[in-house]
Amino acid sequence: MTNKINVSIVGGAGYTAGELLRILIHHPMVNISSVYSTSNAGNPVTKVHDDLFGETDIVFSDKIDENADVVFLCLGHGKSAEFLQNNTYSANTKIIDLSNDFRLNANHIFEDRTFVYGLPELDREAIKTAQNIANPGCFATAIQLALLPLAAKNEIKNDIHINAVTGSTGAGQSLSASTHFSWRNNNVSFYKEFTHQHEGEIYQTLNQLEKDFNKKVYFLPMRGDFARGILAGVYLKSDLTEEEAKNIFNDYYKNEPFTHVSDAPIALKQVVNTNKCFLHVQKQDDVLLITSIIDNLTKGASGQAVENMNLMFGWEENLGLNLKTVAF
Repeated sequence: MTNKINVSIVGGAGYTAGELLRILIHHPMVNISSVYSTSNAGNPVTKVHDDLFGETDIVFSDKIDENADVVFLCLGHGKSAEFLQNNTYSANTKIIDLSNDFRLNANHIFEDRTFVYGLPELDREAIKTAQNIANPGCFATAIQLALLPLAAKNEIKNDIHINAVTGSTGAGQSLSASTHFSWRNNNVSFYKEFTHQHEGEIYQTLNQLEKDFNKKVYFLPMRGDFARGILAGVYLKSDLTEEEAKNIFNDYYKNEPFTHVSDAPIALKQVVNTNKCFLHVQKQDDVLLITSIIDNLTKGASGQAVENMNLMFGWEENLGLNLKTVAF
């Protein structure tokens, strides 16, 4: 292997930044050159991310590393474009953005930078040669991985229905009425019914794979009373038999390092703290159900961002990402 690259994290106090640090501290090809946070400048990162106590002595900085080899933008939605307007990086610096600012075709070009949508199971070859990556949304990742094999075979011939639940970390670290313990604990609720921002990514991908895609996606997101993970039930009417559908999924994902199709029913704890997506396919009458599970902070955010970095630098895709869950 060659020399380590210098990596900078911007927006270092949030959940996705903390998860990036957990992964990158032990990545064999990475030197973390700066963790930018104006509100925490001068404080050790362990003051915010106390799970890293004993792992690192890195201190938050209020200065960007403008010559970093790669910068991860862990800013709120709508904040990445604003940050890049006010801060300049070297033309050689690769940018991986974890917000939704550059995911859609309508806004994937920003000044002199073009952002490639970073879903490896869809666009691996484009990611390998990209200078800038728009990391997918967490719900969008889980749902798209449940649909890619069908779309690639033009087997989505009816409207799609999705019922999915996410953990509280999906709402970010800022406090709100629906994130504090007394509201979230022993509680579940729908939100953004049929209007969730990740629907745009899903439609975009389906149109990329099926040029004349004209079906509807009906998405019901839910808040769960747990911290991490997404479980999505994606179902639609289909003429495929269960065996035919399973063969399509197994063939599509046969060489994927992180996405796996299970013959047995799946449960969320199997993937929490890992960069894996597990899928289960079953048929009831004329309805095909694909269950998809991921960790919203790893495969749904920071882990996938590191996966994209590995591809951009020509390394093994799973480098630094051989993470094991705790399923009990």
